Amino acid sequence: MLDNSSKVAIYMQGHLFTENGKMGYGALRYLSNEIVAIIDSENSGQNTKDCLPINRSVPVVESLDSAIALGAEVLLLGIANSGGKIPNSWYSVIDNAISKGLSIINGLHDKLALRYNSLNKKQWIWDVRIPQFTPQIATGKALQTNNKRILCVGTDMASGKMTTSLELYSWAKKNNIKSSFIATGQIGITVTGKGIPLDAFKVDHACGAVEKMVIEESSSDWVFLEGQGSLLHPGSTATLPLMRGSCATHLILCHRADLTNLRPPVEHIKIPHLNKVIELNESLSRACGVFSEAKVVGISLNTTKLNLESAKKAVDYWESETNLPVTDVVRFGPEKLAKAIKNN
Repeated sequence: MLDNSSKVAIYMQGHLFTENGKMGYGALRYLSNEIVAIIDSENSGQNTKDCLPINRSVPVVESLDSAIALGAEVLLLGIANSGGKIPNSWYSVIDNAISKGLSIINGLHDKLALRYNSLNKKQWIWDVRIPQFTPQIATGKALQTNNKRILCVGTDMASGKMTTSLELYSWAKKNNIKSSFIATGQIGITVTGKGIPLDAFKVDHACGAVEKMVIEESSSDWVFLEGQGSLLHPGSTATLPLMRGSCATHLILCHRADLTNLRPPVEHIKIPHLNKVIELNESLSRACGVFSEAKVVGISLNTTKLNLESAKKAVDYWESETNLPVTDVVRFGPEKLAKAIKNN
């Protein structure tokens, strides 16, 4: 398991500037370990502080050997491709890392520990997406907890749900609110060291896994749940077990400001007006009053692809359209959304 003193290199070959690099982006933003290098031969020579909207200075190098020369002890696979399968082209890099004594953090579904079983005493492989327990079937016990359970829901995949949760969680801690963060995906688990890989649980167990984690954090006043997937996406089933298992009390809608349609390969699906998306998520979360009266209290707008002026216009537009507080939690801070949670 990763300890705070280990020096990390992130493998992002060909994906430094693509949405598939989100595992690497999450580590750059939130991992407390020293990150000595990003590996991407297509962009070597650059530095993250100059080419990414992330306040961290890390050199981009050509190869694993260059990263090792900078002190890398752990190789983090920073690419989260669709379907979670490790491409064959990666194995030469992983083989090289193992042979030179590095440990591996793998956030994809393929299990590397089964392939590499002859490690030295200091090496380890962390296959993040392996469930650590088999939960009971969910029973709605989260309704008995007397706290605010805040779930981020999205109009699409990769819309900023984890980032929003972590930024709000950080704000709550700074403001002396007793809070917890429940990681439900590989990035959140990697940067916090605990959580549940929701998409690796059997469908029958998913709600129970969420419920178990929420019950364990019942002493916190605010519990943030890392959102997954989208109710609008035909390939996603993750949002509903998060709603059912957590019996969420507050919802934050996350949306990419530059998108009118879902991302490929389902770009033929148009994103409805956000008021309609809000209605959908509230209705399913409440289940005709069976569960808590969850309400969308704010919108987290991902404006990464917009310039500053366009980002401000997008925030103003959606505040006018929805009559809800709207912000980009990275660009403008999470305080608007945090105050909405506090006051509702």
